[in-house]
Amino acid sequence: MRPIKPLRMPDIVPATPGIHRPDFRDVDPSSLHVDEKYQRGLSERSVTLIRKIVREWSWSAFKPPITVEVDGALHVLDGQHTAVAAASHPGIETIPVVVVPAPTTEDRAAAFVRHNRDRVAVTPMQLHHSLLAAGDEAAQDVANVCARAGVTVLRNPPAMGKFNVGDTLAIAALGALVKRRFPLGARKVLDICVAAGLAPVSMEMIKAIDAIIHEDEYAGTVEPEALAATIRSMSPERWSEVAQLRTAHRMPKWKALTVVLYRNTRKKRRA
Repeated sequence: MRPIKPLRMPDIVPATPGIHRPDFRDVDPSSLHVDEKYQRGLSERSVTLIRKIVREWSWSAFKPPITVEVDGALHVLDGQHTAVAAASHPGIETIPVVVVPAPTTEDRAAAFVRHNRDRVAVTPMQLHHSLLAAGDEAAQDVANVCARAGVTVLRNPPAMGKFNVGDTLAIAALGALVKRRFPLGARKVLDICVAAGLAPVSMEMIKAIDAIIHEDEYAGTVEPEALAATIRSMSPERWSEVAQLRTAHRMPKWKALTVVLYRNTRKKRRA
């Protein structure tokens, strides 16, 4: 835990406190409006998200929508999904909203832009660590597999891009790997990543090693130690071969990497 410390702002003249401050109101969410001049409509992805919010509604995760008053009605500037979810929830009658001053359409559009632009997005790695702290089972499975294999999921990219062996930012690929191969199969892939000295462990390497270890086309034909040795010895010529294969066959980088790694790895002797 750390306290919030103010930053020094020598070149900024702050707004006078108390002028144009927002106020808070408790309102019926179905009474809120959306101005389609600058607001986006609800996509299929939005509807899926709203259903998830309704199904998993929690006041501890609630963030009041930001609204503006227009001719006696409140228009949502930010938090449309939350507002629609609250209006759709049978157990919710009112929600708190923040009402900010924005008298013209231009003011409202500019406020909408700032609410959606002036923010730092949560990265997938930070979200993973938050899910882990919240006791999420899938995040815990990923963390356990990584710990046993010696892989570290970083919260942020390292300074100067200096990764240590086993460091990774590929949390989406790790989650998919554990879900697809279960902890035991995922551990085999990550063990090879660490044995190969990967720094970082990339999404492309995870998928390529997984394919060679588990896919029917390749499985059981190479030793993990031999595959790790091939990865350690990857030369610029081999990476050039990957690039040429991608271009010639229009395949994803991980697939081209799979082919090159398998082609250059010593195969098991047939019984």
